[in-house]
Amino acid sequence: MNKNVFFHGEVEIGEGSSIQDNVILGSEEGEGGKVKIDENALIRSGTVIYSGVEIGKNFRTGHNILIRENTIIGDDVLVGTNSVVDGDCRIGNEVSIQTNVYITRYTVVENGVFFGPCAVTLNGKYMKYGAGADLKGPVIKKGAKIGANSTIFPGIVIGENAVVGGGSVVTKDVKAGEVVVGNPARRLK
Repeated sequence: MNKNVFFHGEVEIGEGSSIQDNVILGSEEGEGGKVKIDENALIRSGTVIYSGVEIGKNFRTGHNILIRENTIIGDDVLVGTNSVVDGDCRIGNEVSIQTNVYITRYTVVENGVFFGPCAVTLNGKYMKYGAGADLKGPVIKKGAKIGANSTIFPGIVIGENAVVGGGSVVTKDVKAGEVVVGNPARRLK
């Protein structure tokens, strides 16, 4: 029997799923809808998933991850150790989010995307919080690869099958199939 697994509000877990110790599923207030996790999930210790989150089949987490409210995650997704999905996000199928990745609020990640360790997405151009903040997360299109330690600026579109080299700072849209590197990121010739 697992120790210190807390269920708040309505939580639905699919068959064949495994939940380790020290996991919190749902918001304490029970607000924002239910947590729905489909079959064959592996949720490792230290995971916190807010209410209003829907997750597909074969979901896997590392340790100490956070997934905030109003997020929808597809099938066959990995969210690595110490990563944060900060709410109001859409994540497709077969997405790999490695260790220490930050997915900001309002980000869209399509199918087959890879995030290397410590990649970061941003949603606020002027670092403003609260009322009046104009927040817009990036859109990462199908099959794109985001290298380790990369930063993707707010509202940026990373095209299908594009590659962002490790350590890059992406300040402009990246076309489909393009490879960009550097700070600021530029097309590799």
